[in-house]
Amino acid sequence: MSEAELLEDFKQYLPKYLSPIGTENLFAELKQFPDNIDQRLYTSLLKAEPIIYQGDGLSNLPIVNLPDEKIGRAKAMVLSNTCDVSPDNPRFLPARMIYCPIISFERYKAVLAESQARVSEHHLSDIRAQKVSSMFFLPRNDSLGEDAIVLLDRANNCDINQVPSHEIQSCRLFTLSDYGFYLLIFKLSIHFTRIREAVRRTSES
Repeated sequence: MSEAELLEDFKQYLPKYLSPIGTENLFAELKQFPDNIDQRLYTSLLKAEPIIYQGDGLSNLPIVNLPDEKIGRAKAMVLSNTCDVSPDNPRFLPARMIYCPIISFERYKAVLAESQARVSEHHLSDIRAQKVSSMFFLPRNDSLGEDAIVLLDRANNCDINQVPSHEIQSCRLFTLSDYGFYLLIFKLSIHFTRIREAVRRTSES
């Protein structure tokens, strides 16, 4: 399949809720991937909204790294669907918000150096290019202050009331753009669900 045919096939899976202009803009960004992993991952249009969106970066969320039972506070990215963390949706059980910790890219490199792990420059460039399935790379913005990484294999959860609606704007670090959100959903689909896992699961019936 040629690159043109691949892109046209890919275009069929773009979000249907976007306007024609929004769809074309997203498609244009995707065609430039991975050379455009920069501020285009974020949007400021939703900054004032008192809503937690899937993919939002929030500050000061409770983090635990089992088996260590100590609970700390750190930056994190929300994995839960926007509707699932909305207090307006009725539910039988209190809602929980799933999120993953965010660490600085420099800290990650320092940890590797301390462990004396033999890491090639390709590994670090692969993280920046979103090629490492267990990590989502975040380019620096004003709130993050530096390049960062979301650790997708270290998910935590807490009651959604940990972030009251009147505090959302003050603790929001970023909201993903259509382009950034599409990349996140793609990364999550690869990290958590792989139809080609090559494991035979024959029914017992």
